[in-house]
Amino acid sequence: MTRTIISTGKAAPESTFDLRTQLGSLELQSPVLTASGCAAAGRELDNYFDITAIGGIVTKSIMLAPRSGRATPRMAETPSGMLNSIGLQGPGVESFLETDLAWLQRRGARTIVSIAGGTADEFGKVAAKLRVAGGFDAIEVNISCPNVEDRGQVFACRADTSAQIIQTVRRNSDNKIPIFAKLSPDVTDIVEIATSVSQAGATGVSVINTLLGMVIDTQTMRPVLAGVTGGLSGPAIRPIAVRCIWQIRSALPNVPIIGMGGVRTGQDALEMVLAGANAISVGTSIFNDPGAPMRIQKELEQELRNRGFESLTQAISFAHREVSEAVIEDETGESKDESEPDWDFISE
Repeated sequence: MTRTIISTGKAAPESTFDLRTQLGSLELQSPVLTASGCAAAGRELDNYFDITAIGGIVTKSIMLAPRSGRATPRMAETPSGMLNSIGLQGPGVESFLETDLAWLQRRGARTIVSIAGGTADEFGKVAAKLRVAGGFDAIEVNISCPNVEDRGQVFACRADTSAQIIQTVRRNSDNKIPIFAKLSPDVTDIVEIATSVSQAGATGVSVINTLLGMVIDTQTMRPVLAGVTGGLSGPAIRPIAVRCIWQIRSALPNVPIIGMGGVRTGQDALEMVLAGANAISVGTSIFNDPGAPMRIQKELEQELRNRGFESLTQAISFAHREVSEAVIEDETGESKDESEPDWDFISE
């Protein structure tokens, strides 16, 4: 028998609900963000909803120099997901500062700038330019993009290289600026990577980036994407994202987590919050519903109210409390430690 506790209180009154969340020194009015790469700098989304009314905008990853990206086709629909191989196309940091960041400042949106690079030195130079410019709230370090041309530069696949990038970015950034390392799920032990970047100076982690995938056109019998492989996103990867959030929260109870990967409803967002996420990024859903971030924010609030929570903070990591109190009995009626591996699920 499993003993669980479920919140069954009355829905919280409209006037008392609190969606605020804390990401290190950064307080946001809402946990809902846009995911990097899916909304550029938010300019287009501002035609669908007030971008200052959500938690913030996470920009497309910015590199030191302009980059043309991959050849086309770059995107392919997959069952419950999308495969992309954009190749970090972008205008470079100087143009970004003059146009996109300047617009976000005028608009008054909370801004998390995503940065990328092919070397530690490049990451450091981008961070240094941001430090001089100012006018943003946090940095997300994209060490895990799986579709750059040189697969050897996926720093997030190793703890030492992940830490090296974060150390470099931290050294070149304002000490007061929160830094989030965006981690790849394509690793054996994501907790090891999360621990390494945390010790290297990251405020928190963003999990997860896309999973490396591939599709083949059975009519032409060739890869669909010009770059052959690409990053898989969308609802298909959400259970993996929830698992990664859960594992990192269990190992690092005080490290802020931005959860992402297949969030399309408020219930999806709630699942990540219960697993331990302090904030949620919405990405692929924006492609067929540009108003998704605002819709999901409203739905998340209602989901929390329906369960009797009076604030987002009360719900963060709530599922861990349930598991810690659970008592599982095997078929003989004897108690069993829930932390033991379930060998029945290991394939022969």
